Amino acid sequence: MALQRSLFPVLLAVLAAISLSLAGCSSPPRVPDAPGDVPSAGPQPADAVRAQVVTTAMQMVGVPYKWGGSTPQGFDCSGLVQYAYANAGRRLPRTASAQMDASAPLTLERAEAGDLLFFRDGSRTSHVAIYLGQGRFVHAPSTGRQVSVDTFGNPYWRLRFARAGRVEIAS
Repeated sequence: MALQRSLFPVLLAVLAAISLSLAGCSSPPRVPDAPGDVPSAGPQPADAVRAQVVTTAMQMVGVPYKWGGSTPQGFDCSGLVQYAYANAGRRLPRTASAQMDASAPLTLERAEAGDLLFFRDGSRTSHVAIYLGQGRFVHAPSTGRQVSVDTFGNPYWRLRFARAGRVEIAS
């Protein structure tokens, strides 16, 4: 028992070092809503394309994060967005920054389910997510995590929010 107690601080330090060294899309620790919760998409988008984007993204909840990933075997943030939009018949660029450039700027108040949310780390667009409405979004957060639902109730995201964006949906 004494050996276990003496190893505990060492294990914590190693885990902390590993956590800090792993990076991808920026992300804080996720606090689950409640044990066994299954996320729901929330309000439905106003059009069929964004509805399909939301449905596809929500089906990917639980898929592991993979840097550069763009398939259900693993996603990074922009790969998830690109995949969800492709499944709805719309092509998007690959990176969060290029996806931001390809979308029309919106305020969060005007954003609808299926629109994109962009986050900054300093001056760089570092993360993208798919808005679900009511302050919730689905995203592929970072190395060691999974596609999940998060909220603007989390100060990490609220402080890094840059803008919302709408992808042109006309055929």
